[in-house]
Amino acid sequence: MILICGGAGYVGSHMVRALVAQGEKPVVIDSLRTGHKAAVHPDAVFVQGDIRDRATLDGILAGYPIDAVIHFAASTQVGESVQKPLEYFNNNVLGMQTLLEAMVAHSVRNLVFSSSAAVYGDPDTVPVTEDAPHRPTSPYGETKRIMEEMMRWVGPAHGIASVSLRYFNVAGAIADGSLGEAHFPESHLIPLILQVPLGRRKQITVFGDDYDTPDGTCIRDYIHVEDLADAHILALAYLRNGGRSDAVNLGNGAGFSVKEVIATAEKVVGKSIPSRIEGRRAGDPARLVASSAKAEAVLGWKPTRSDLENIVATAWNWHAKHPDGYER
Repeated sequence: MILICGGAGYVGSHMVRALVAQGEKPVVIDSLRTGHKAAVHPDAVFVQGDIRDRATLDGILAGYPIDAVIHFAASTQVGESVQKPLEYFNNNVLGMQTLLEAMVAHSVRNLVFSSSAAVYGDPDTVPVTEDAPHRPTSPYGETKRIMEEMMRWVGPAHGIASVSLRYFNVAGAIADGSLGEAHFPESHLIPLILQVPLGRRKQITVFGDDYDTPDGTCIRDYIHVEDLADAHILALAYLRNGGRSDAVNLGNGAGFSVKEVIATAEKVVGKSIPSRIEGRRAGDPARLVASSAKAEAVLGWKPTRSDLENIVATAWNWHAKHPDGYER
């Protein structure tokens, strides 16, 4: 069985759905601080709890035949992390320490970790490869870097093999609109854009149109959440088959500017989406695009759903059906 830490969150809930479809019986632990119980597949075992609570983890690992962990549970907002760095170090780093201690105590040897492109900070070159320097520009990115380092040192000492999956921009939803992205408050570009045609905001704010890019707005790499779930399944199989610890980027390999994303959303929803230009945000690099060549070579992974129009269309299908998310 597989323990999914943070399985009621956006990416975690899609991961649980994918595992159930493969015949797995996932066990989910989630504090529901930002996750949604309604997003957890009914065939999964659900435990409400915090991974920093060792007793809760011990109870799960002693009570179920867990052979692998997929770890999503973390605070993830870059801006918030700058305002609340101690909260981020406590939740993310202490959470990883407690999880690793429990895995060691219960002889669980496989760990797939939800890392982030934030470990790179502002990269020198794009597309970004895994050997790029790690220079986080936020406490959030620093916690992800530290968590990777913890696995790097603990793994050889205690026989734990791990794969760190460094995401770029995750977006989209399950095609039938039954599962999707619901953050309060929302901070991701595509859901924010879609709030305009839903009448939740009057316009979308574009931070900076004077970057060294073709249309002056920032370029980012978007990956469909179901492609991301596929990568976790492949990483899990890789570890179960004896693969050594590694880290890989997950991205589309192609970047889209903020204006291109807005234009695609207008095409999908069939409405004009007003925008307003404001000044640049501190720390926003002009381009962030991943090289996913290593993910293909090591895991055999290639995105198949990450055409921008498909990403936006599946997101729109979800948000149009659930304009207030799950419980709201």
